[in-house]
Amino acid sequence: MYANALKPWHLLIVALVVIVLFGSKKLPDAARGLGRSLRILKSEARALKEEEGAAVTPVEEAKAERPVPPAA
Repeated sequence: MYANALKPWHLLIVALVVIVLFGSKKLPDAARGLGRSLRILKSEARALKEEEGAAVTPVEEAKAERPVPPAA
């Protein structure tokens, strides 16, 4: 029923409303701030993933060194 409900002219109207509400001077600053926030989020996620990988490695090594006893 709502397939293709969002037409290109809807997006144009939304863009015009955003420009009118925030003004053309604030939009570049807002976009710059959003970009900085995304870069920070991306770097923090990458650091967390690297820390997680480093923390898992010693545990995996310990499991590989110790043989698992057979199930009874």
